[in-house]
Amino acid sequence: MKGPSRAAGFSLLEVIAAIMLLAIAFTALMKVAGASINLTHNAAQYSQAAMRARSLLDSAFVGEAVQPGNRSGRFDEQYRWQLAVTPWNPGGPVTPGAPVQLYQLDLTVTWGPQAHPRAAHFRTLRLGTPLVSNLTRASR
Repeated sequence: MKGPSRAAGFSLLEVIAAIMLLAIAFTALMKVAGASINLTHNAAQYSQAAMRARSLLDSAFVGEAVQPGNRSGRFDEQYRWQLAVTPWNPGGPVTPGAPVQLYQLDLTVTWGPQAHPRAAHFRTLRLGTPLVSNLTRASR
């Protein structure tokens, strides 16, 4: 005679272990998805800053002479900018009487809270007329 047959299927312990494994995997996937969303948001902010910086640098000193110095402003409530313009000469002093002068434009775009702002820095060169010193103007 045969003994009592055992019912085929999973035990309660096996079902609990499978549910726990599924919960752990789901939690890990949600953390990865959250990090991915955060990285996408940061990339969008950097892209927005780069687009605004390019617009400002492309339009800086169009129709007016390049003026060395510092300027600052706001694009909107979120994005702020600071522009530093300095004469640029890689080989030494500025050549007197040169018809053109290169200027370095350093632009910093910041956004986010004042306590912990995010920032992106952009640098380019712009061709302009050289500065006429006050001594040269007075001697004319």
